[in-house]
Amino acid sequence: MGVILSGLFLGLMGSFHCAGMCGPIAIALPLQGDNWFQKAFGGILYNIGRTVTYAAMGAVFGLVGEGLQLVGFQQWVSVIMGVLMIASVLFPKLFKNQYDLDKSMFSFVTKLKKALQNLFQKKSYKTLFLIGILNGFLPCGLVYIALAGAIGTGDLIYSILFMTLFGLGTLPMLLGISLLGNMASVKLRSKVNKFIPAVVIFVGVIFILSGLNLGIPFFSPKKENLDNKFKKELLKNQDTTSQASSKTLYIYPQNYSSV
Repeated sequence: MGVILSGLFLGLMGSFHCAGMCGPIAIALPLQGDNWFQKAFGGILYNIGRTVTYAAMGAVFGLVGEGLQLVGFQQWVSVIMGVLMIASVLFPKLFKNQYDLDKSMFSFVTKLKKALQNLFQKKSYKTLFLIGILNGFLPCGLVYIALAGAIGTGDLIYSILFMTLFGLGTLPMLLGISLLGNMASVKLRSKVNKFIPAVVIFVGVIFILSGLNLGIPFFSPKKENLDNKFKKELLKNQDTTSQASSKTLYIYPQNYSSV
């Protein structure tokens, strides 16, 4: 559970980074309506659109993590993802060129930006939701870090929840920017941005602890405890199935003899 909630924490703190990267898009949103409620509803739809995209990405990368878990690599994957998060902060030069776009990716982003430009010419709630969907696909280092965390969960559902909470964590800041302009001053964003590396390291440590199975409640439960819990649930289900089968065998002769 601690790993899942770290996605929300990463989104909340990382939203100050989003204010600089996606802030211009949030400010320029074609919000419709004559009152604050209608504009807020449109802004929420935009952010829900982004979150849906992040959740979809979580599903894809969650399958990767789940596949690695099935072949017995999940413990190490969680540790490796945590180490990569920390390394991206301590040794940024190693990852600097990883965000450069190759020709195929550059072509994709160009088409994505053109589609966004066309959507900005229209005013409707549907358009705002679609802008959010497409916005979620724009290259972003913070999203890449979140996706590393999604793989580290090793579970499809957990991965989707992790990315969903990450998206929702960025919602308050971007919604505020849409409604109030630059809600956070440049000076404030600059100060908070200095803490983002520490947040990434904190999330990375949580993933490392999760993979080490140290027996720490909430953050790093022992694998044996999880296995025993799974076996108990399995035996419980088998007992329930056996009892249901016995009742069925008992009822059928009665019905047969009465006929």
